[in-house]
Amino acid sequence: MEKVAVKPEPMAERGGDAEHIKREVLGIAGRRKHHTRRASRLQSHAKDPEAHHRLYRFRFYPTEEQAEQLERTFGACRWVYNEGLALRSDAWERYRVHVGFAETCRALTGWKRAEGKEWLNDVSSVTLQQSLRHLDQAYQRFFKGRAKYPKREKKGRARDSATYSRRGFRWVEDPQQPGTGSITLAKQSQPLDIRWSRALPGGVVPVRLSVTRDRAGRYFVSTLVEERIAPLPAVFAPGTREPKAVGLDVGLASLVTLDDGTKFDHPRLLRRYAEKLARLQRELHRKVRGSRNRNKVRQKIARLYVLIGDVRRDMLDQLTTRLVRENQVLVVEDLSVANLTRAARGKGRRRKARLNETIFDAGWGELVRQLRYKCEWYGRQLVFVDRFFPSTRRCSACRALGPKMDVSVREWTCAACGALHDRDVNAAVNLRQEGLRLLAAA
Repeated sequence: MEKVAVKPEPMAERGGDAEHIKREVLGIAGRRKHHTRRASRLQSHAKDPEAHHRLYRFRFYPTEEQAEQLERTFGACRWVYNEGLALRSDAWERYRVHVGFAETCRALTGWKRAEGKEWLNDVSSVTLQQSLRHLDQAYQRFFKGRAKYPKREKKGRARDSATYSRRGFRWVEDPQQPGTGSITLAKQSQPLDIRWSRALPGGVVPVRLSVTRDRAGRYFVSTLVEERIAPLPAVFAPGTREPKAVGLDVGLASLVTLDDGTKFDHPRLLRRYAEKLARLQRELHRKVRGSRNRNKVRQKIARLYVLIGDVRRDMLDQLTTRLVRENQVLVVEDLSVANLTRAARGKGRRRKARLNETIFDAGWGELVRQLRYKCEWYGRQLVFVDRFFPSTRRCSACRALGPKMDVSVREWTCAACGALHDRDVNAAVNLRQEGLRLLAAA
C-alpha cells in the first residue's frame, strides 16, 4: 500500500517580508510616529498585593441623549471587534502573517480616517481599543486550548457592552456619602443616573468600568475596584481545635447535599416558568416579523428570562456565602460541566437533552465559581476532589465499592456491611474524607 505524502504547512512570514505585507497589503501603519515622540516614563498601575479585585454592579437610567450615544458605542465596539477578527484571520490564511493586538490598534487609526467611517470618531477610542483587547484575549484562550476559535459578534445575539479604562471616565466621589458619587463617561456631558444600592470602598477610584445592556433593555454599570477584604474568623469543629470541614455534593435531586444530611433544593426555575414561556413562544410565533407586536412579545420573553437569571444568581450568592461563613474547609468534586452537558445524540437523546437543561438550570458552574473566589477572599480552604473519584458508589462505612448505579437510584445498600445509604449524603461524606486526606498530604 502506497504512502500518501502529506503536504507540509507553509511557514509563517517573519522579518522584513512580514512588515512589508502588513504595511503595503494589509494597510497597517508602521511605528514610525512612536520613534519621533519624546520619551516619557510609563506610569503603570501596580496592584496592591494585599487587595483583591472586586466588582460592584449598579443599575442606571440613561437620558435619551446618553442612550443614543451608548447605542453608537455598542455598535462601534461590535464593528471593530469583527473588523479586527477579519484582519487577523485574513492575514494568516492568505499571507501567513501574525497580527497581534498592537497591529490591530494601529489599523484602528486607519479605519477611523477612512472615508465613510467618520462615525467611529463619535465614540471614545478607549472602548474601541478595549474591544480589540477582548479579541486578543479570545485568541489567547484559543491558542491555549481553552476555547474555540473566535466568532463574529452579531447584533441581537452578542451582549451589548463597552469597557472603559481609567482614561475613559471621570469619577467624583461625594464627600457627604463616601463610596458614592458621579460617573461621567467619555463623549458624554452629563453624569449617569446611578442607583447606588451599596457604597464602594471610600477613597478608592475604580480601576475599570463596563457598561452593559441586557436583552430586557436594562442598563448596568460594573465598577472594578481594588479592595482589602478582611478574612473571616476561623471556624472550628465543636469541642475541638480542628478546622470545621464540610463535604459538598452537587446534584439534581438536591442542588447541594452536605455530609451531615442537610440538603438545599434548587428552585427549578425553568420548570416553574415552562408553561408561561411556552405560551409566550407560541404567541411570538404568530406575530408578523418586524412588527411592533412581535417586539412587545419578545420583550416579555426577555424580561422573563432576566427574572429567572436574577433569581438563580441571588439564590446561589446567598447559599455560597452561608457555606463559606459556617465552614473553614470546603470539599467539592471537580466536575466538568462542559463534558456533562455535551449535545445529545443517538438513542436516548431526548432524555439527555432534558438532563442537560436541568444541569444548566441548577447552575453548577456558577456555584463553584462563587465558592472559589469567596474562599480566597475570606481565608477559607477549598479542596477539589478528582472527578473520577467513586464518591457515589463507595460505602462511607466500610469503603467497599458497589456497582454502578443509574441516576434514578437514590438509595442503595452496601453488600459488604449491609449499611443503607442515601446516594447524595454518602457521596458528601466520601468527599469530605477524601478532601481531608488530600489536605493532610499537601
